[in-house]
Amino acid sequence: MTLTAKDYLLWVAVPYAALGMCIVGLIWRYRYDKFGWTTRSSQIYENRLLRLGSPLFHYGIVFVFLGHVIGLVIPESWTEAVGVSESMYHAASFSLGAIAGVATVVGLLILIYRRRTVGPVFSATTRNDKIMYILLGLTLALGLGATLYGNLTGHPHNYREDIAPWFRSIFYFQPKPELMVNAPTGFQLHALSACVLFAFWPFSRLVHVFSAPVGYLTRPYVVYRSRDNLNPGESKPRRGWEPVGR
Repeated sequence: MTLTAKDYLLWVAVPYAALGMCIVGLIWRYRYDKFGWTTRSSQIYENRLLRLGSPLFHYGIVFVFLGHVIGLVIPESWTEAVGVSESMYHAASFSLGAIAGVATVVGLLILIYRRRTVGPVFSATTRNDKIMYILLGLTLALGLGATLYGNLTGHPHNYREDIAPWFRSIFYFQPKPELMVNAPTGFQLHALSACVLFAFWPFSRLVHVFSAPVGYLTRPYVVYRSRDNLNPGESKPRRGWEPVGR
């Protein structure tokens, strides 16, 4: 197969550029914007829609991420070696993935609706947030749409034969763009959208994904003291034993 400059641009240059921007952006953000490393919670403004949309989105996206890890990182030969056939894997990944994908999209739509219709939340929404929601929603919609389209039309695509090996080849530093050239257009658009999303990731509120309260385990105790107006050297009398006549 003869590859063109466009093929190398899309399936070699773009992924490495996105990976580089993600890593460098995370380092820069951590060094120069530690106080901005936050989700900027808006729970104080509205809680009813947040309690519905946030769990749907966050639990859904966790299972979507785990599904991508299994499908892209673990080779097909490994799952077959432990007795999981391609048909079994496809049935499980499609059913569970569809549920997780729909939950994630529904949760995201609720959160977007909340931001648009609740005045204080909308006022606290920045241009950066709007770009983040567009990229995140587009990536989710393309991935879910490509998967559902293939299965509903009776022609599911086995992405573990081309997209998964291409993905791993990027991290092996032996990129194989030829694997992506003949992949379905829907999956190609999903991969490109994901690259743009990860390049933008460090500069958005999504950066909180890389946070963990590790320091909480080793931090010193917080000591609280009352601010009673006592004279130097005078201790506060025990409750119920105050001297009479004062």
